[in-house]
This record gives sequence, structure tokens and C-alpha cells, in this order.
Amino acid sequence: MAGLLQHLINGLAEGTIYALVALGYTMVYGVLKLINFAHGDVMMVGAYVGYAAAFVLGDGALGSLWGAVLVFLVSILFCGLLGWLVERFAYRPLREKPRLTALITAIGISFTLSYGFQLKVQPEIAGKKVTLLPGADPRTFPEIITPAEWVTLHVPAPAPAPDEVDPAAPHDAADDFVEIIIWNWQVISFVIALALMGGLQVLVFRTKFGRAMRAVSHDHRVAALLGIPVDRVIALTFMLGSALAACAGILYAIKDTLIQPMLGVQLGLKAFVAAVIGGIGNVQGAVLGAVALALCEELVVGYASSSWRDAVAFGFLIVVLLLRPQGLLGRVQAEKV
Repeated sequence: MAGLLQHLINGLAEGTIYALVALGYTMVYGVLKLINFAHGDVMMVGAYVGYAAAFVLGDGALGSLWGAVLVFLVSILFCGLLGWLVERFAYRPLREKPRLTALITAIGISFTLSYGFQLKVQPEIAGKKVTLLPGADPRTFPEIITPAEWVTLHVPAPAPAPDEVDPAAPHDAADDFVEIIIWNWQVISFVIALALMGGLQVLVFRTKFGRAMRAVSHDHRVAALLGIPVDRVIALTFMLGSALAACAGILYAIKDTLIQPMLGVQLGLKAFVAAVIGGIGNVQGAVLGAVALALCEELVVGYASSSWRDAVAFGFLIVVLLLRPQGLLGRVQAEKV
């Protein structure tokens, strides 16, 4: 029981990271019916921008609240700008083209970012080498949040089988309990993700911009006739999704401590799987799918083998698509032919 509880806590923490990226996929699909496969790489860029910001701030900012906030803000602003640039110059000119054209473009942008960051560019400026691109080697992310045990729960351990007990062995009271550890970064990750997802929920369903976004998602041509600035709504949607991906990138870097240019590929695919499982285009579905996927992965790691983690994740997608093709919270939509 204690082991199950520990895996559930770990799965929830992982699920919050998946959810932030999955929300970007589902929002862009909602307004454009486009799968932005470059979205995972935007998360990777966010992690590297956070790394650079922490390096510039120096050791004095590491482990402090204001330092962590600045790292998040710099990454959010940079990735928001990147999202706007991608939409403005890559996707907007292709909006009336066949969907396959935009899909191929998205894959091309993904490759450009993931392989472009593997280049090592260190020009000498004012007598000092300045790293513009980091290269393929993994980098250790600075400790902007010092890892610490936030809560340690002592749960009674299950009684051993009679044949496993050695009567001659001295009894150790510590063996009567099992520790369940909740780390501070897990709590911070959960709180940040919950606040962002709650804010997004309010934005989409309680604001004028949210109404405009939902109108564009139904039919952008009709929305334009009604006076809604479609280009601005789509651009802001890309920026918002990219900002969420930046937060996810930093939270992942805090958890894993190592970043490398290909980290967005696998995590981006997992987040896409989560969005599809929940019902792509549905905000609540993206969160539900992300948490369900992360819990499934964590339970497989805990009770089977970590080598099955990725296979089970994509197998879960296949099962959901076979049983409920529209996703857990998605709706069947009829299309005119």
C-alpha cells in the first residue's frame, strides 16, 4: 500500500508536466485543427533558456525565490515570442493550404529546433567565448530550487510472511514502517501547474478572449465575418501554449536535472498522446489524459519494468483509440464532405 501511494504521488507530479505541454497541443488544434509537432521542442528551448538565465543571474540567485521567478519569466517571454514567430512566419502563410502541408512544416520546425540546438556555436566577443548554441552534450540544470524532502510520511509496513521471519534476528522498530517521501519540487510543480491550468480555464471560459478563441475554433471564417481578429487570436493562442511549454520545460529540468536537445521529442510525443487520450481540442481532457498516462507509466515502472514505460504509454493510446476514438472527454463530430 505504501509503495502504491508513493507511485501515485510520483505519477501526479509527472502528470502535471505532461499536462502543461498537452494543453498547448490541444489549444492549437482547437483553433487551427493542426497538430503542432514542434511544440515539444519549444519546451526544450524553454529549458535551455532557463539554463541560460540561471547562468547569467549567477550563484547568488540560485535557490532563492526571486531567482526562480526570474528564470521562469525569462523562459516564458522567450518561448512566447518563439511561438508567435512560428505562427506568423511558418503556419499563417499555409493556413489555406492542405493540412498535410502544415503538418510537414511542423515536423520540419521540430527537426530544425532539436538538431539545431545540437550545434555548438561559441564566438569570441570582447575577448570572451560566448555560447550561443550549447551542442549535443547534456547539461546539468542549475538548482534554482534546492531539492529537499517536504513531507515524510511513515506508513505501517505490511507484515512479513511467517516463513520470512528469523526468530533469532533482533527486531528493528524501523522495519515496522515504510517512508513515503514528497519532495518540495513535486509540491512546487503541482502548485504551479494547478495555478496555470486554473488560470487557463478562467481565460478560455470566462473572458472575452476565451469567447473569441472558442468562436475561432468553431469556424474561423465566420468568426472573421463577425469582426473577431482571427489572426490575433491564433497568434495569442500559440504564445500562450508556448509559455505553458516553457514552464513545463523548466519543471522537467528541475526534476531530471539534465537537459539535452532531444528531450522535447520524447516528452512532446508523450504529451501529444496525453492530449489524444483525453480528447484533443478539449482542455479538461488534456489534463485528464496527462495524469492518466503518467500514473499508468509510474505503476508500470513500480510493478513491472522501467523498460516497458514507453511501450505501455503508446499501447495505452492504441487501446483508447480502439475503444473510444474521440478520447475520454472528446465528442464525436460530423464533418461535411
